[in-house]
Amino acid sequence: MQRRLSQLALRRLLSPPTAARRPAAPVVAEAVSGGGGAEILRCGGGSGVAASGWSGGKGLRLARRFCTYDERDDRALEEEAEKKFGWILKILFVGTAGLVGYQFFPYMGDNLLQQSISLLHVKDPLFKRMGASRLARFAVDDARRMKVVEMGGAQELLNVLEGAKDDKTRKQVLKTLVALAKSEEAAAFLDKAGAYAIVSSTPNSPDPDYAEIETYKTSLLKAFDEQKS
Repeated sequence: MQRRLSQLALRRLLSPPTAARRPAAPVVAEAVSGGGGAEILRCGGGSGVAASGWSGGKGLRLARRFCTYDERDDRALEEEAEKKFGWILKILFVGTAGLVGYQFFPYMGDNLLQQSISLLHVKDPLFKRMGASRLARFAVDDARRMKVVEMGGAQELLNVLEGAKDDKTRKQVLKTLVALAKSEEAAAFLDKAGAYAIVSSTPNSPDPDYAEIETYKTSLLKAFDEQKS
């Protein structure tokens, strides 16, 4: 009997312990309405959801895959469109202002004419060319040509031509003098001011881009010869 009890005790000690079974968490299956019958599985009950969060399962991942709308992207597109539209308006405004200024420049007052003549005094050849160009646009008839002469523009143009060091400046000044010389009175004033000697001593340019220099010189010298005859 004692031997029997010893064998039973030894067998119990050698046998593996029974694993404790954890109760299975309830599984709740819910159908997503309007999602094509896809099921969203949510595990762990209300407390599990509160503790670990709900990823949404397959149904939510599928919905996210097909939903690509983003308010930030839409806002960025609107801002880009507004910027492009703003640049278009600026370009149209500048172009219109330039066109209007070019068309109505000859009809502006003495202040703008005096400013144009003042540019001929600036040391930079660029400003000299700008002043000469403005005077050429102003001299559209005999009255305005004589206005340039009376305000000292013709004499300043001769001074610029005499001291010009580049073909670009010579070309623009000669072009303006040709515009003034279309008036007989202005041509007579230029001739008396020594324009014949200054124009004839102006060198021609070997650059084809400034071939008009010789053409303008010929036109002016011809106008001065006509004044003497």
